[in-house]
Amino acid sequence: MISVPAGIIMGDLTTALMIGGTFQLMNLGVANIGGSSVPNWGLAALVGIFVACRTTGDLDSAKAVALAVGVPVGMLGIQLDVLAKLLNTYVANAAKKACDALNFKKMNRILWLGPVIFMLSTALPTALCVIFGEQIVSFILSVVPEWFTNGLSIAGNMLPVVGIALLLQVMPAKKYLSMLLAGFVLSAYLNIPMLGVSIVGLALAYYYFTTASSKPAAATASAGSAAIEEEGDDWDE
Repeated sequence: MISVPAGIIMGDLTTALMIGGTFQLMNLGVANIGGSSVPNWGLAALVGIFVACRTTGDLDSAKAVALAVGVPVGMLGIQLDVLAKLLNTYVANAAKKACDALNFKKMNRILWLGPVIFMLSTALPTALCVIFGEQIVSFILSVVPEWFTNGLSIAGNMLPVVGIALLLQVMPAKKYLSMLLAGFVLSAYLNIPMLGVSIVGLALAYYYFTTASSKPAAATASAGSAAIEEEGDDWDE
């Protein structure tokens, strides 16, 4: 979706679609499930399209330029995404305090900061790359202290665990604990790929669905038979 408006604005839709498709291939199978942070390939495609359309007219050269510029931007997006999520924890805490104090107008104003923070995590690097070019991205990655990036990496590794724990709270994990443990063993100890675990889960879900669907029908048939037998006994009397 990013490549189409970017290509229209830059006046080269073919190059934009080719670059967007390339980054889409890099994005396949990558998702920020449970709060995890992944490279921002949308941001990478946006910056790559801009730089490629401004610097070259050849399609192959444009793809090479877009990858050279977009990949560092996408990797920088990981740190920005983690930072935005950390800042939003303070936003949520402040909004909760306002809600507890029944100050709902203040709560609504505070909650607007969340989308603004996430917007800035994409808008700022885009503006810097448009104004200063790809050198600014390489400069930022080289100047940022190692302890800071390590801290963001640790926080980013913790976020998926928190996200999975939150998902388990709203899922019927206790009811299907055996299936959850079976999937964990298949993935962690038997090293079965995620696709294989998903197929096993689909088979278990299908078995449970067909079994659960047949129980009401059997119960209805049993109740009907009991009613017929009772009515027959009345007629016998």
